[in-house]
Amino acid sequence: MTAVPERPVDLGGCAAIVTGAGGRQGRAIALALARAGAAVALNDLNPDRAESVRAAIAAGGGQALACPGDVSNRFQAANLIERARDAFGRVSLLLHAAGAGPLERPLLRLDEWDWRRLLEVNLTGAFFCTQLMARVMADEGGGVILLLAPGHAGADVATVAARAGLGGLARQAARELAPAGIRVHALCIAAPADVDEVAAAAVALCGREQADAGWQVQVGGGPIPR
Repeated sequence: MTAVPERPVDLGGCAAIVTGAGGRQGRAIALALARAGAAVALNDLNPDRAESVRAAIAAGGGQALACPGDVSNRFQAANLIERARDAFGRVSLLLHAAGAGPLERPLLRLDEWDWRRLLEVNLTGAFFCTQLMARVMADEGGGVILLLAPGHAGADVATVAARAGLGGLARQAARELAPAGIRVHALCIAAPADVDEVAAAAVALCGREQADAGWQVQVGGGPIPR
């Protein structure tokens, strides 16, 4: 597992999709991408939160589009990608920060609905977005896909399972998509990383100078919970 050095990145002329853009980490990443020059399509389940981030980017002179929706629904994930392409043309960056949980309940008390919903958002949503976006990127010269894998110390079994699944998804996708010029990374977040540190690492991974970064990258100085 490698760490990402912080360095200026120019993403002028690029377009990105950020899922979970209304959350703390997603919002920080979206704002950082806009500051680096990228146009950003902002997805969140909550329309008000997506619009809030769009307004913040616009106030800073950036270009953004609010695209509320549920990425655990394949049709809504596909619609997100098409709306971003209609607005910005080629989209070469996908940063998946959508996530439910942690549930903070022990295995013996975990409800089936909570288990299924967390995995649908955190893992199935990541699969839908990765697959659908990779098909577009493969036809348009490549791109970068970044899957956030938060490390919640002492997290519940569903959160831990989803995090492990994200790592496996990123590893295999990186192998399969490399011939098409698509880089895939799992950004593993270890305490005590703050949102600005996570955002800086995410933007750095979008730069061409990180082409040799491994599929699994850590941000934060602490250990990744296992």
